[in-house]
Amino acid sequence: MRKSIFYSISFILFVFPLLFLVYKSFYGVWVWGSPDQGNPSVRAWERLLNQGEFLDSIGISIWIALIVLALNLVIGITSGKVYAFSSFRGKSMLEALMMLPLFIPVLVVAIGLHITFIRYGLSDHWLGVALVHLVPTIPYSIKMFKTGYERIGSKLIEQSTILGGSSLQRLYHVELPLLLPSIRSVLFLTIVISLSQYVLTAIIGGGNVVTLAMVYYPFTNTADEAVAAAFSIVFALIPIAFYIMLEGCLTVMLPYQHLRARKKL
Repeated sequence: MRKSIFYSISFILFVFPLLFLVYKSFYGVWVWGSPDQGNPSVRAWERLLNQGEFLDSIGISIWIALIVLALNLVIGITSGKVYAFSSFRGKSMLEALMMLPLFIPVLVVAIGLHITFIRYGLSDHWLGVALVHLVPTIPYSIKMFKTGYERIGSKLIEQSTILGGSSLQRLYHVELPLLLPSIRSVLFLTIVISLSQYVLTAIIGGGNVVTLAMVYYPFTNTADEAVAAAFSIVFALIPIAFYIMLEGCLTVMLPYQHLRARKKL
C-alpha cells in the first residue's frame, strides 16, 4: 500500500510534468475552446537546435559541472571526516559558518568574489566560474559526508588500520564503498546546482562563459511556450543522463559493487 502511494505521488510530481512538457513541445499551447489540438510539430525543437550557442553551452556546462563535482568530492570527503571524528575548540561555530554562504544573497557573494577573481585573472574564465559554483555546493557536500562518516563510525576504520591498511587502502576499500549513498547524493545535487547557476555564472563569467543556464533563462519569458517546453526537457534530462553515466562509472570503479548487483539480481 505504501509503495503504491509513493509511486502515485512520484508520478504526479515528477513524471506527469515531464510528459506534459513533451506534449507541449510538440503541440504548443492549446487555446481553451479550440475544437482540436492541431497537428504535432517539431518546430520548437528545430528552433532550439538552430540556436547558435545551444550545443556549445551544453559542453561547457558539463565540463564545469565535472570540475565542480570533483572538487566537492575531495573537499567534502576530507572535511566531512574531520568534522565527524575530530573534536576541537570552535567546531560548532565553524560548522555554522560553513553554512553561511547558503543564507547570504548570491549577488553579494558574486560581487565580492568578482573583485578577487579579477586580481588573480580568474574572471571571464571557465575556471573562475567552476570555483564560484563551489559556494552554493560545498556546504551541502561537507554536511552529507559528515553524516556519512558518522553513520559508518570509527570502529571499521580503526580495524582496517590495525590490520595494516594504508590511508589510501582504507579510503578505497572501506570508506568509499560505505560512503556510496552520500556520494550519490552529492553527485546529483552538485550537478543540478551547478547547471542551474545563472547569476554567479553571469557575473564571474562576464558573458564570455556561456553555460546552458545562460542560454535557457531568456527563453523563460518568451511567448513561444513550445520552445520553452523543449528547452525545459533538455535542461531536465541532462542532469539525469549525467547522473546515470557517473553512477555506472562508480559501479565499475568502486570495489564490491558487482557483488551488490548480483545480490540484487
